[in-house]
Amino acid sequence: MDTPCPHYSSADARGELALGAYTSLVDMLDQACRKHGPRRALAFMGRDLRYGQLDRQADAIAAWLQHQGLPQGSRVALMMPNVMPYMVAVLGALRAGMIIVNVNPLYTARELEHQLQDSGAQAIFVLENFAATLAAVPVAVLPRRVVLVSAGDMLGIKGWAVNFALRHVKRAIPRYALAAAVPLAAVLREGARLQWSRPEISMDDVAVLQYTGGTTGVPKGAMLTQRNLVANVLQVQAVARPALGDAQGEPLLLLSALPLYHIFALTLCGLFALHAGMCSVLIANPRDLASIFRAWRRDPIHIFPGVNTLFNSLVERDEFAALDFSRLKLCLGGGAAVLRPVADKWRKVTGRPLIEGYGLSETSPVVSANPADAGEYSGDIGFPLPGTEVMLLDDQGREAPPGGPGELAVRGPQVMPGYWQRPDETRQAFSDQGYFKTGDIAVMSPEGRLRLVDRKKDMILVSGFNVYPNEVEEVVAGHPGVLECVAVGVPDERTGEAVKVFIVKKDAGLDDQALRDWCRARLAAYKRPHLFEYRTELPKSHVGKILRRALRDEARA
Repeated sequence: MDTPCPHYSSADARGELALGAYTSLVDMLDQACRKHGPRRALAFMGRDLRYGQLDRQADAIAAWLQHQGLPQGSRVALMMPNVMPYMVAVLGALRAGMIIVNVNPLYTARELEHQLQDSGAQAIFVLENFAATLAAVPVAVLPRRVVLVSAGDMLGIKGWAVNFALRHVKRAIPRYALAAAVPLAAVLREGARLQWSRPEISMDDVAVLQYTGGTTGVPKGAMLTQRNLVANVLQVQAVARPALGDAQGEPLLLLSALPLYHIFALTLCGLFALHAGMCSVLIANPRDLASIFRAWRRDPIHIFPGVNTLFNSLVERDEFAALDFSRLKLCLGGGAAVLRPVADKWRKVTGRPLIEGYGLSETSPVVSANPADAGEYSGDIGFPLPGTEVMLLDDQGREAPPGGPGELAVRGPQVMPGYWQRPDETRQAFSDQGYFKTGDIAVMSPEGRLRLVDRKKDMILVSGFNVYPNEVEEVVAGHPGVLECVAVGVPDERTGEAVKVFIVKKDAGLDDQALRDWCRARLAAYKRPHLFEYRTELPKSHVGKILRRALRDEARA
């Protein structure tokens, strides 16, 4: 056997991507709407939206945005879970030549303020359940145009019942005050009467700002261009084809339980599904497993992207085992490592293996994946996608020795050009050869198969979401009873990892509850510490830097 090589290129597969067939991501999605007009595009709570309907409603949103005086390139924030209007707003804003800013609706006002201010968002579509958070943001940071979305929008008469229940029975919509906010229904009515001009959009134009962190923990926007997203859609299609075929028969159903504001879901469950003429079955709250069971009973699923924690929750339920898996063709795992015990249970229950892949926000997101027609779970992250080159780097930024571990670096058409308005961090993120440095440590087989062995960054993965220790530490350290603190990730059976904080007290009376209350007002739920440990001092280097790695290793021992 040849000596393992730390560099791999699938450049010979570039022709499979057929990037020349499209002038932009908008063109790709427009072609899908024309080709698949009568087909179901989206399904939610037992109601469907056809491609033709999606096409018309996206036109209305594009026209309305243009007539608000927003120029091409304006940032449009989307702060919603998986409800019907999400993909309509995505397509409408893109058609108007604007840039999507995905926002986690579970953000606190502090987190939302940073993202709105950094992106300079000039419009926002927000589900009214989370409008109170937006209303708590300083007026100077609020976008010029606010569109209020209801969970029942686009669901017909059933939508009225859904909205009534949320507002008056479940009381799930906190009070808020947002001057001049416009309901989505009014936007669609007005936009349908307006004319809009199709802007010139190139492959190099930014399509999405996907916010992520880094070693600094400061959220920053990865600029994903039209080309980046078109390429990743075509790369995913090339990898999925052995399991799915060319989809010339019945339309395929893809379960969208992953939140569309996460780039994994946006690319796979949103853009790829639309391009391929699939129906994306939307789940607003993946923690509500009953909603998944209901959707699956109505529409037995062909494709299921998910994360380890969701797979694990499902296979533990008898209701899931009773579902019809006869149509299931492909189960994709990402966002966080899929654990072998979970993969084994999944195969036993569904008869299908979990196919694991790997990606990042900066790569649109998919970098590598196992073969879609693999018969077994592999425990690694597979091969680089078509057109993708990877290299393993040592600590000096040179190619790592053959067979040894190194930082995984990626070059390909899906890799972002840089971070929004952060030229210094952009330069630091790329090697001299133009490879994006992922911060993850990997090894490579002679055939080019990748396996992750560690994370160079201190990032914590909670249910597939990135949690950056610096942000948690900043919040905890802001409590008047805290002298010093450091945050680390520890294993957790339910979420993969959980946040633990080591603390040196300033106030001897400080306790867990006080800290939990403090963090609840300042951090999204998945970022909040689950464990606290109090020390008289924290280990430090000779220059006074807290040794986070030593505490992490101790916590995991």
